[in-house]
Amino acid sequence: MKLYGSETSPYVRKLRILIKEKHIPCEFIIEGPADAAGHVAALNPLGKVPVLLRDGGDVLFDSPVIAEYLDSLQGEPLLPLTGEARWVTQRWHALAQGIMDAVVARMLEGRKPAEKQTPEVIRKQEGKIDAALKYADHNRHDATYLVDDRFSLADIAMGVAIEYVDLRYPHDWRTQYPRLALWQMGMARRTSFMETLPPEMKKAQ
Repeated sequence: MKLYGSETSPYVRKLRILIKEKHIPCEFIIEGPADAAGHVAALNPLGKVPVLLRDGGDVLFDSPVIAEYLDSLQGEPLLPLTGEARWVTQRWHALAQGIMDAVVARMLEGRKPAEKQTPEVIRKQEGKIDAALKYADHNRHDATYLVDDRFSLADIAMGVAIEYVDLRYPHDWRTQYPRLALWQMGMARRTSFMETLPPEMKKAQ
């Protein structure tokens, strides 16, 4: 299998961590939608990463879909198959996706020429991010992991989302949300997280 994507995309990084945690044979190919090789554009009609090319030649895109597929391949599931734990995990996953989406939207608006930026758009996305972090801090219990004290897709997705906030929207959220900050510190120490840090974050260490 081949996973196409960039090293900085949080959607791609989430899958790379899942692949490492489950020891799934999969080649990571660094490529963006606009790269000259053109694999992403050819494989995904939406022209977005991540894209997973399966061994039989079939393609999957959209990170939640790819995550569920990869999780089904081998080992203990990181997304529980049934019961309340599955839906709690999916709720955390959706919250993480929303944080990533808001950070990306804020970043793209901020990259526009100053005269074309809409401050209200930036403030709206920042409000979403803060509300999501507040929700996560309030719902984060004292256990090591987010769901049933067992490492899961919830931990992967939220850990990646929070570090993407640090990368693209650095601000002192830890003082306001100390329980979430303590949990995130534990996630950041996992080998799979350290090995998939975006290049900018590796340089800062």
